[in-house]
Amino acid sequence: MSAPAGVLPAARPAQVTAPVVVADRLGGYAHLVIADPVLAQALPGQFVAVAVGDRQSSMLLRRAFSVHRADPAAGTLEVVVAAHGAGTAWIAGRRAGDELDVVGPLGTRFVLPPAGGRVVLVGGGYGSAPFAWTAQAAVAAGVRVDAVVGAGDADRLCDVDGVRAVVGAAGGQVLVTTDDGSAGEPGRVTDALARLLEEPVPTTVAACGPMAMLAAVARTAAAAQERTGAPVDVQVAVEEAMACGIGICMTCVLPVRGADGATRMVRACTDGPVIDAAAVRWDCVGAHGASVPADAVGAPEGGAA
Repeated sequence: MSAPAGVLPAARPAQVTAPVVVADRLGGYAHLVIADPVLAQALPGQFVAVAVGDRQSSMLLRRAFSVHRADPAAGTLEVVVAAHGAGTAWIAGRRAGDELDVVGPLGTRFVLPPAGGRVVLVGGGYGSAPFAWTAQAAVAAGVRVDAVVGAGDADRLCDVDGVRAVVGAAGGQVLVTTDDGSAGEPGRVTDALARLLEEPVPTTVAACGPMAMLAAVARTAAAAQERTGAPVDVQVAVEEAMACGIGICMTCVLPVRGADGATRMVRACTDGPVIDAAAVRWDCVGAHGASVPADAVGAPEGGAA
């Protein structure tokens, strides 16, 4: 995806030691505000990589987090942290006054449609973290915004109020779903998305969440495009494991079909995380990472089909 004219280029990433100035909660998640003027240049869709522990830490790999919000004027960047393991629990336990070793801003961003266009934001779990901020940017650019915020249950929803405050105030729809029906309507985000895509107008979908959800969003959008005839551009912020965040370790490779029709393994951290969903080889993406398609450029003989 190329940036439209007038869109600011992404800032060059840097490694900084920056203070946490606010540490509180956002629903069931930890919410950290980090003060640093370079990190504050991040754009919606980008991420940061945070080191775990001090120089003596045995946890050498950084943890990647999508940017919840960045404010260049205030010089701050915010992240939302789900404590899944020892590393993320350590980061979630930071308090105001603590310092973090952070590399960022990293990766590609969402490319919003031009003024007069429409974007539908789709977030699953804490994948919804960047979408109040993204909606704010879209509304300011004259773009119509609707949103779907979903999770497995009510406790895992993220920033519904923040998304509603922006999208609702601009006259857009915010649909909330949970798999178990404990909040919003029962069902998956794709159930609600399908309804929003019934309107036959060109639409950009920006999605962030688990890989299985992103694949389902891509299928839902493709079906809607075939049904209505209106083009749907789907941009997904992929959640592949990113051990370094800067393209060195190759732990986040993903099979993507290029404009020439050939499939290549790209790095989600440097070529993404925001990727054209129509180009991703979802047939080779599973719950535990991606396999190498047999027809990929450079694939070893006997690679996965």
